[in-house]
Parts: sequence; C-alpha cells; structure tokens
Amino acid sequence: MNGLITNELLGNAYTYKTFREMTDSQYAKGKISCEGDSITLNEYAQINVQRMMRLDKSTVINDEIKKELRSLKKKLIWLVIAEAWCGDVAHNLPVIAKIAEQSGNINLRIILRDKNPEIMNQYLTNGGKAIPKLICFEAGTLKELGTWGPRPAPAQKLAMELKTVPDITGEEKKRKIILWYAEDKTKTIQNEFLNLIKSWKN
Repeated sequence: MNGLITNELLGNAYTYKTFREMTDSQYAKGKISCEGDSITLNEYAQINVQRMMRLDKSTVINDEIKKELRSLKKKLIWLVIAEAWCGDVAHNLPVIAKIAEQSGNINLRIILRDKNPEIMNQYLTNGGKAIPKLICFEAGTLKELGTWGPRPAPAQKLAMELKTVPDITGEEKKRKIILWYAEDKTKTIQNEFLNLIKSWKN
C-alpha cells in the first residue's frame, strides 16, 4: 500500500467527466489550467483538447475486453496521473476511460501531475515525470496491483529511439509519435489493457 494514496485523495480526485469538464472549460477561456496555475493555451494544447473530444466520440472498445470485464468480480481503482496539456494524455486517457466505463467494478480517478509531485516521484519512467501513468489498486485495501504508462510499449520504444537521433527537433519528435497513434487506432493500448485486466482481476 502506497502511504500517499489515501481514500481522501481518491475522493477528491477528478472523475473522467469532471476532468474533461475542467479541460473544456479552460479551453473555452483560451487557457489550460492546472487548478489555478494557468499557462497560455498554445496550438499544440488546442490540438490535444480537440483530440480528446474526438476520441471520446470515436473510441470503440473491442469485444475481448468487454468479455474479460464481465468476469471481473473484484472492485478496482484506476488512478491516473495526468495533465490536460499533455499529448500522450490526450491520446490515451479517453481510451482508458472508455475501457473503465465497461465495468461497474472499475473506479477511474485522475490527479494532476504538477499538483502531486510526491506521488509522481514514486512513478517515474526512466527517471522522468512522463504521463499518463496509471496505477491499479484493489479497492478497500488500496493494495497496488500494477501500473501502466506513459505510452503503449511500441510508442514508448519509438520515443526512446527518437531521443538518440541527432539534430531532430522537438516538433518532429511529436509528429512521429502522433503518426504512430494515428496509424495504430488504439489497437495496441486496448491489447495491453486486455492483458492487464486478466492479471489484475484474480
């Protein structure tokens, strides 16, 4: 059990609905807000918000996941560390939320990375504060069952490879990652979560 993860923290965390409402409200004002600490909404952040809107509408969860979730008896909490301005959050969080919606035994909660540095520091990826990061807990005991993130494995591999490419710009790196997501069409994240659900449900 992670001492920083408490029922109080989970109770105060965003649901996906309230996270999206916060995001859309700030988007309408021309800002992305981290609960009071606002940054100017730049072009990339605009694309992220629009992408979440599109994925909310278009994501279809595969039948294998639905079948697996029908046999999920224990109650789970999926805590996601995220920020609305993050491109990988925009690509992955809507899919995670759609998966969680398929079962009444999954309680999806979201906290902001920059407001919870102590928690983020316990779930670093290669020493970095990469998000989204999902931690699965058994409800009631808050026993940690596993983690996922910040990207599907092939996308993470690509991101690591791009770091070694000389003279590549940050924007070019983003474009290559975005292209991977566009071609994958959520297939990989759904397959990864199918396997995670199988391991977490027992």
